[in-house]
Amino acid sequence: MQLVLPNDPFPDDLRGSVVAIGNFDGLHRGHQMLLAAARAEAKAQRSKWGLVTFEPHPRNFFRPRELIFPLTPLPLKARLAGALGADFVLALAFDARLAAMEPDAFVSEVLAGRLGIAHVVTGYDFHFGHGRKGGPETMQRLGRSLGFGATIVEQVTDDSGIAPFSSSSIRDALRHGHLREAALELGYWWMIEGEVVRGDQRGRTIGFPTINIVLEKGAEPAQGIYAVRVRDVAAPPGISWHGAGYFGRRPTFDTARLYAEAFLFDFDGDLYGRTLTVSFMDFIRVDRRFDSIDDLITQMNADCNEACLRLDAIAASNPVAQFPLGKLQSQGLL
Repeated sequence: MQLVLPNDPFPDDLRGSVVAIGNFDGLHRGHQMLLAAARAEAKAQRSKWGLVTFEPHPRNFFRPRELIFPLTPLPLKARLAGALGADFVLALAFDARLAAMEPDAFVSEVLAGRLGIAHVVTGYDFHFGHGRKGGPETMQRLGRSLGFGATIVEQVTDDSGIAPFSSSSIRDALRHGHLREAALELGYWWMIEGEVVRGDQRGRTIGFPTINIVLEKGAEPAQGIYAVRVRDVAAPPGISWHGAGYFGRRPTFDTARLYAEAFLFDFDGDLYGRTLTVSFMDFIRVDRRFDSIDDLITQMNADCNEACLRLDAIAASNPVAQFPLGKLQSQGLL
């Protein structure tokens, strides 16, 4: 799977591909229907297929002081798309020039000109171009005139047939620690990906050495303790570790910044500089301040025991193992 970064030249061997276009934050089950349509079209045309997305998220461009909670930053989005069979992910630079581009110009200059697409797949609510004036009908009309096909995927709803899959509702669920609800929309347990960095070593002093990963700006999951599964992306398939994860500001130690860390069970080694995925599979408790370090250690031992129980229960009956990404995740492949 090839990741083409903003402003990189588009490889000649990818011209003539089928593309699914959108923000795809979360790559939830609704997004996956678009990808499935693109994959099917590419198979029919015997061509490659991939995602076209935008960096930064358009809302962050227009409202930089109100950063959106990123469910899947670009590297993770690309990893998930690759797991679903995509040949490439192209990130278009969403800047002042692109924001001001009229819909006809965007399609003719970018999709038809720069990318030379053979077919495009969009959602029913995808709007583009200056003032969001372009929509599905615009894409179909321009495709006919410029020589490419267009498939519009109608609204995809949850198992009740009522609520549409929504990145916004997933963000809200994660803000409240409702991981199962978020996972059933995503089709996998929400995860973060990043390089392990050196922290302040405080966990080692109390018997809980943790891995530390820098969060993307705008991330705001519920602060507290989680049951997690951790995987080194460079490790052989199937190798992962269970652990207790944490988002918070360490109120017992009066710190200010937001930490993302995890204590791995049955692991003794050095992961500094390695890229890990951390899948958050259950929310155990909210963050709080403790009167003493001894009280904190007692609670952390209880948290680890509870995380083990929760992870064992999920392994016995995993609600997302029926979905493509959830199945790969349960096999230790994501």
